[in-house]
Amino acid sequence: MKRSIKDIEVSGKNVLLRLDFNVPMNYETGEIYDNTRILESLATINYLCDSGAKVIICSHLGRPKGKVDKKFSLAPVADKLAMLVKNKVTFATDTVGSDAKQKISQMENGDIVVLENLRFDSGEEENSPAFAKKLASLADIYVNDAFGTAHRKHASTYGVAKLLPNAVGFLISKELKIIGQILSNPNRPLVAVLGGAKISDKIPVIENLLDKADYILIGGGMAYTFVKAKGGKVGKSLVDEEKISLCKKFLDLSKDKRAEIVLPIDNICNIDFDSTNKPRRFLSNQIDDNYMGLDIGPKTIKLFKKYIKNAGTIIWNGPMGVFENSVYARGTNKIAKYVAKAKGFSFIGGGDSASAVVKSGYGKKVNHLSTGGGASLSLLEGKTLPGIEIISDEGTELVFKNETTKSSKKAHTKKTSFTKKEGTKSLTTNKKQTSKKTAPKKKVSQKVKAKKES
Repeated sequence: MKRSIKDIEVSGKNVLLRLDFNVPMNYETGEIYDNTRILESLATINYLCDSGAKVIICSHLGRPKGKVDKKFSLAPVADKLAMLVKNKVTFATDTVGSDAKQKISQMENGDIVVLENLRFDSGEEENSPAFAKKLASLADIYVNDAFGTAHRKHASTYGVAKLLPNAVGFLISKELKIIGQILSNPNRPLVAVLGGAKISDKIPVIENLLDKADYILIGGGMAYTFVKAKGGKVGKSLVDEEKISLCKKFLDLSKDKRAEIVLPIDNICNIDFDSTNKPRRFLSNQIDDNYMGLDIGPKTIKLFKKYIKNAGTIIWNGPMGVFENSVYARGTNKIAKYVAKAKGFSFIGGGDSASAVVKSGYGKKVNHLSTGGGASLSLLEGKTLPGIEIISDEGTELVFKNETTKSSKKAHTKKTSFTKKEGTKSLTTNKKQTSKKTAPKKKVSQKVKAKKES
């Protein structure tokens, strides 16, 4: 187990808190479309503030490519955060410069300073030792709770952790606990629903799950490579010719491994994605030469439903078709509905899967919607995450700049998002709970003190 923030005395300390505030937003107007990532961070933020820490939040937003680009400023995110917490929130117009240092020097216990976009400095993505050192100089303790970037070896996710006493926040702790238990001791049957366009993106996941899952349901564009590997006709459907032999290998292995691979039996097709022609349904292995598969068909939806309904645990990663187009979104929406209503514990692996389930309206009904697409995929592949591996293990000695102390575990009675809520489906029982899920309480709004740019 990695050291948690509950294992560290933070009162009066400057805590550099790495969060994933890379929220979907209109970069021209600053309008935030979805504040889920901010809400998910509140448990850690509130705990640190309530414990008397001076919380210095850092994050990236968008892809400014190592240059200052004000349309990627975190100022709108700081504004939104101020509406959700009771503590004073101040925005620094730079990351490690004079404004950040001045505002940090004026902090009192429980205050929050949000630094400007980390990726305005090229040293962030380069994991520059110099940039990491500047970040570390701002704080006494480093806490990583940015699960969505934990698979990146950047200055703020890796380099700075080598320079300060460190810990993970509640969100990362929760993600690690859930994914770890799913892979090591799930309720069975364990059903993995894998989709998306490219088979290459899911190869390591399939390899790892062949020994762990009971059934692997394949949908989306990646399914056509499997169908062709079995000798089927897939027309103009997306196929990775270089991976056909590998798909044959997976199909052969599934006969001896624990998991059975289940492929679509019909598909909704058209001559191309933009065609205004009426879509046609073909059997998955008999698609006409002039057509391409764009969604799973009704027989496949019914087949997949049977496996999902009877599952003890469901992992879903990847849409079942071109869900961005409503004409071909039925398969993805139906799977989202079945996963959300299943008796088993449901885990959505971030990325397009998370977008699809939120878009379908079932996002709040699944048990766990992962905040990290790439990070959750890496764990499902059996990989380690650099941003988590660099964090010290639980119980190891803390070494501060001017003191040495043993980490102590203090009981913390305040409920956080890490605490299992009533009404969620357990990882250790198949019985469906009927009590309502709790929603985050709205906090008192606060003004953000931000230096206006000329």
